[in-house]
Amino acid sequence: MEGKMTTLEAGEVNRLRKNSLGVGAITFMVISAAAPLTAVAGGTPLGMLMGNGAGFAGTYLIVTLLLLLFAVGYVAMSRHIGNAGAFYAYAARGLGGLAGGATALIAILSYNAMQIGVMGLLGAATAGLFAGWGVTLPWWAWSFIAIAIVAMLGYRQVDLSAKILTVLVLAEYVVVLILDLTILKTGGDSGLSAAPFSWSQITSGAPAIAILFCFAAFIGFEATTIYAEEARDPKVTIPRATYFSVILIGLFYMITAWLMAVGAGVDKLLPSLQGLQDPTTFLFGLSDRYAGTLLTHAMSILFVSSLFAGVLAFHNAVARYIYVAGREKLLPQTIGVTHSAHQSPHVASVIQTVLAAIVVGLFAVLGLDPVLALFSWLTNVATLGVIVMMAVASLAVVIYFRANPSSQENALKTTILPALTFIAFAIIIYLIVINFGSLSGAGGFLGVFLPALVLIAAVAGLLLASALRSRDPVAFQSLGKPLKD
Repeated sequence: MEGKMTTLEAGEVNRLRKNSLGVGAITFMVISAAAPLTAVAGGTPLGMLMGNGAGFAGTYLIVTLLLLLFAVGYVAMSRHIGNAGAFYAYAARGLGGLAGGATALIAILSYNAMQIGVMGLLGAATAGLFAGWGVTLPWWAWSFIAIAIVAMLGYRQVDLSAKILTVLVLAEYVVVLILDLTILKTGGDSGLSAAPFSWSQITSGAPAIAILFCFAAFIGFEATTIYAEEARDPKVTIPRATYFSVILIGLFYMITAWLMAVGAGVDKLLPSLQGLQDPTTFLFGLSDRYAGTLLTHAMSILFVSSLFAGVLAFHNAVARYIYVAGREKLLPQTIGVTHSAHQSPHVASVIQTVLAAIVVGLFAVLGLDPVLALFSWLTNVATLGVIVMMAVASLAVVIYFRANPSSQENALKTTILPALTFIAFAIIIYLIVINFGSLSGAGGFLGVFLPALVLIAAVAGLLLASALRSRDPVAFQSLGKPLKD
């Protein structure tokens, strides 16, 4: 009996902790990555200012519907491929190992860029919050403190992170919903209006920029499938968590953006935003006006916790991508192991922590702005990378089910909708690339180099997969396959 237990434990070294996450836990993990309070306080005012003003609420509705269409094929694939590599696994099984390798490196780049970029905004926001309480530290000191806390949580069991994120996300929703209800009750500045959902408002200004900001606000929802190996009954849990995430995030963003426009006054919104030195203070100004300073203070604290929840969720996501790439021999196999007690991807977690510390340290030493440089540059790279992976996943769904006609999935789910979303994502990728400088504030060489990082990552992944094919053809053919119990 003792010998059998030892063998079992050895076999579990390379497995994530099974049956540890339910629908609610996964939903809150991915909603926290989308950082709802950060999106409505930071991204929404900027999207309104640079995009289409009050029509931003209607743009959220359009993007929500598009992501629901994407989710149809995405979750259909999840029922057949339960692998923590998610986008990478879908690409590998649908388009082949070379595409899988390219997608794996895009994923590692994108989620690292998002996590480390948000570290810059987290450091700046925390420094501002504590400065008001008489504690003065540079932004990078707070970023390093956050890196240390995230490192500890990422190293341990995933359900501990899920519990913390659930509490933080619920608190975010509560404070914003209080403000929403207050504006709704008072009728806003000039009465409730459906104008933000009119086609003329949606297409006003720069609607392409608005679409890109809306997509950036959703980044993280797609990570439901990353937790497939840790979910309870994943064939049910993952689809439900995916749909719940898109609907909860989308409705929250759309209603809040509408009420922000109504609160300021549809016709007064853009002048109000243009008159602010920092547009990200807009939501807090509305809170002062409609709900009082007590809620504003709570919102300021939860804005910081929202950012922390986001970096923790993205840390967990990128650690799993790095772990799977090691487990399946794209990266050194020493990376693809799990902790003997926590069954967490602890080596991959440490790698992500070191990368975050190096990049934050570099930006600090060079004296670059944590928001205008670190946050803006890296999160826009991440947004581009994730949308590229969505396009790849949509195409992979079509090819996979055409090659597996006995899957008992209907053509609407496996061909028509994924093909349409592939076309839509291709257009959005084009818009991001040509507008990257305006979106990120990176001009000249950086305006070209930063989006090119996605292409560089894809080429690196392609070369790694090609090397694996030569070195170990069996492992290459197995890329992205679900683990057998």
